[in-house]
Amino acid sequence: MTDYRLLWNSEAASPWVELDHLVGAMFQPFEEMLVGAAAAGRPRSVLDVGCGTGGLAVAIARETGASCVGVDVSSAMVAAARERARRAGVDVEFVEADAQVHQFDADGFDLVVSRFGVMFFADPVAAFANLRKGARANTGMRLVVWRSLTENPFMTTADHAAAPLLPDLPAKRDGEPGQFGMADADHVRAVLGGSGWTDVELHPVDVVCTLPLADLPRYVGRFGTVGRALQTADDVLRARLLDTVLPAFDPFVDGDEVRFTAACWSVAAQAGE
Repeated sequence: MTDYRLLWNSEAASPWVELDHLVGAMFQPFEEMLVGAAAAGRPRSVLDVGCGTGGLAVAIARETGASCVGVDVSSAMVAAARERARRAGVDVEFVEADAQVHQFDADGFDLVVSRFGVMFFADPVAAFANLRKGARANTGMRLVVWRSLTENPFMTTADHAAAPLLPDLPAKRDGEPGQFGMADADHVRAVLGGSGWTDVELHPVDVVCTLPLADLPRYVGRFGTVGRALQTADDVLRARLLDTVLPAFDPFVDGDEVRFTAACWSVAAQAGE
């Protein structure tokens, strides 16, 4: 099993910092969705779990005026998040910690949010129980997580194309800690129900995301298991991989853009009494 604390404190974190603008633009619709949900609830204090480089937490703080805290295991991403808040002139606290075990402020939060940040817990029941401890009674939770592998072919295109050249590439699987760790709705309900959260609701959302076609080589070359493999490949293998993988994305090319549908769950829950 992947140790995600180690992974996100390795070179694997670099693309998320260096290409933050690319990822942020691609997933902007989900940020807007969660900011809207936060604004509707008028929270006083918000926790962003797996906050990454801080875009969502800063946007919520700016929109709502709430006191916001972002937590992430990656030191590089937390440093980038702090710099983002400084540049934006927004007072957001960013904490480098594992939300599964971190002792949150006893005063508690009244909203917990996450955009693709809660699928990596080794023990999701323990993690969400810990988040419940850091929440006030009736605190709301709003999450966006990926649905299944089969519903998100864009996310596995590089892996499938590269497989003949990289036979030891680790496989992605629904339900295991990782990108698709909360793909199954019944699993999500069981995890949240077993960790002190009630009124769990999941709604499928299918959002068209885009990135400039000119940025596709950088995206493929830096992100995911193929991107990490490319960082250590010799020049010959790297060229063969890119020549093989990039054409596999042709079905997603529309003019000068790459367009794909992100099939996700919008998850809502309440902290139990």
